[in-house]
Amino acid sequence: MAIWFSRSRNIGSQLQKCMKTREFLGSQTSWTSSPFQSSSSNVTSPALFLPNLRFNSSTISEKQLTSDSDDDPQVQSLDFPGGRVPYTSEMKFIWESSQNRVPCYRVLNDNGELIRNNNFQQVMSKEIAVKMYKDMLTLQIMDNMFYEAQRQGRISFYMTSFGEEAINIASAAALTKDDIILPQYREHGVLLHRGFTLLEFANQCLGNKADYGKGRQMPIHYGSNKHNYFNVSSPIATQLPQAAGVAYSLKMEKKDACVVTYFGDGGTSEGDFHAGLNFAAVMEAPVIFICRNNGWAISTNISEQFRSDGIVLKGQAYGIRSIRIDGNDALAVYNAIHAARDMAVREQRPILVEAMTYRVGHHSTSDDSTKYRALDEIDYWKMSRNPVSIFKKWIESNGWWSETEEAELRGNIRKEVLQAIQVAERTEKPPLAELFSDVYDHPPRNLQEQEKQLRETINRNPQNYPSDVPV
Repeated sequence: MAIWFSRSRNIGSQLQKCMKTREFLGSQTSWTSSPFQSSSSNVTSPALFLPNLRFNSSTISEKQLTSDSDDDPQVQSLDFPGGRVPYTSEMKFIWESSQNRVPCYRVLNDNGELIRNNNFQQVMSKEIAVKMYKDMLTLQIMDNMFYEAQRQGRISFYMTSFGEEAINIASAAALTKDDIILPQYREHGVLLHRGFTLLEFANQCLGNKADYGKGRQMPIHYGSNKHNYFNVSSPIATQLPQAAGVAYSLKMEKKDACVVTYFGDGGTSEGDFHAGLNFAAVMEAPVIFICRNNGWAISTNISEQFRSDGIVLKGQAYGIRSIRIDGNDALAVYNAIHAARDMAVREQRPILVEAMTYRVGHHSTSDDSTKYRALDEIDYWKMSRNPVSIFKKWIESNGWWSETEEAELRGNIRKEVLQAIQVAERTEKPPLAELFSDVYDHPPRNLQEQEKQLRETINRNPQNYPSDVPV
């Protein structure tokens, strides 16, 4: 504070000097880059991404407050840390919102047709498109069958990604295997696209000894070192500052990769959202923040969460280049994430993507969304704005897919999912000792006592404990 006051006195002294000598030394702000341009060749429209602006501090010779006229404060400026700030004699508040909302980038309409007069450039091959559709369909069927398995009492909990398949699969397709994923809990499609098998999903949900987490986590809390996919954690938005840190490590090691982290609109109400974005912006970390704005944080509507124009403007507030996209348009998601990754890696900067979508399913198997949402609203998004159906129409129009292939694939997926669940059910559970391992190299005395007490309790009351857990 003392330093700031000292600088203020110096500024005041310089102002008086300049007023006497009537010299004008300049008061314009200096930019390090054009606010509407990227070095990436993939970004051609300035309307797509909101600018990320950085200011240069003035040189010593420029650290003056000057004026051409005693009556014209417009040409005066304050040399403040971060760059010059122009003065104005007009008292004007920044409005809480603009008259026009930020537009949503889209390529396909609801009939799977390219929108007229668009500047879409084909960057997706037939091979990529067909794999994307197969994975979207697999994700949809897997979610449905695992959901039913939970209702049958075969697993304890589950969360679907109905309505958000395009965000999962299309974003994963636009990345490389070296890019690191920090998910929330509705991104298992990303893991599926990277090669995680149906049996591996089943092992985790049933918590058997083949589960990489050794049965310690809730179902759907997946993780895989092999696939650069961090473990899911239940607390909301904790992955965002972590993602900024991981991205900064990639920057320090000069890796040709970025970090991608996912979160819902509800996550933006957490302090970790703001900490993560600010840290990434200041450190210029190569991380892509993908927000699934599906309208609901469990039962809380977005109108009860914030008054801003969604999430996209919050990126601009932190100096992060941002874009709003149609999350139900797989082509738009793929194109935007492909461009965002190029900018994040090449320019070493964070990017925020707000994907507008809708959570068609319940929040989880513990939720009944019909208690707070209208059925006709759910049906509209399920039928008219289904991302899987929209993308299917597009690949069919290109001659890349047929109903014969569709029927065969659906049948095969159902058989594979059912078989995976059955195999996982027959696999032995992790032994009791695994509850106490992998934390300490040598378990402390209190942990040893807890294990001893648990074993004694099980021996006294074996009927109260599962018989399929080796003691």
